[in-house]
Amino acid sequence: MSRSERWFEDYTVGEVIRADGVTISEAEILSFAFTYDPQPFHLDKLAAEQSPYKGLIASGWQTGLLGFRMLLQAGLLGKGSMGSPGLDEIRWAMPVRPGDTLFGRASIEDKRESASKPDRGIVKMKYWIENQKGETVMSFFGTQMVLKKPTA
Repeated sequence: MSRSERWFEDYTVGEVIRADGVTISEAEILSFAFTYDPQPFHLDKLAAEQSPYKGLIASGWQTGLLGFRMLLQAGLLGKGSMGSPGLDEIRWAMPVRPGDTLFGRASIEDKRESASKPDRGIVKMKYWIENQKGETVMSFFGTQMVLKKPTA
């Protein structure tokens, strides 16, 4: 099975997907913050040094999106993905700084067939984003709607 052809039946509870790392630069932090999260500790090095973080940090939303992108590239979701009705228990455990390398990990926590739509199922996943030291910087649960494999 190609991961890009992943359907509801292809998920196994307990399965863990790991993504290769990506290093975040100061320029990426500043660009994202300028456009999407213009708080001083994301945008201004001097203000960030005077903040409780004692330096520039990435937006938590940027951290989550980077982790999700890495996991997509690692094959977490495929053609069967229909999107997500939401996320739960979002936690930003520690700041991400310029030069940090982030790694994504997701585990399949639960899956069930849809009670009202027989062509799909619901997959519950837990996500972790970790830095180069193995420290969790962000975690959350996601619920994914996934189509069943098409019949011939």
